[in-house]
Amino acid sequence: MPILLTQAYDPPMQIQLSHPSRTVEVKGPKKAKDLLKELNLVVEAHLVIRGDELVTEDEMLYDIDQIEIRPVISGG
Repeated sequence: MPILLTQAYDPPMQIQLSHPSRTVEVKGPKKAKDLLKELNLVVEAHLVIRGDELVTEDEMLYDIDQIEIRPVISGG
């Protein structure tokens, strides 16, 4: 009789992106800068927000995190 191995479902991070507005799922953990690179986004041109807090590019993001990525907008 074969043994069936089951593993608990570990949902990926929910990433909310702006411009265009969309939601994607990405498996963590990973650094914020690696997440941006995986999504083909320029690290210096985007902000990564976990909950209500801005995170640095070297901070680790985990599957339980709710992440928003916004483009940096500057003007004069």
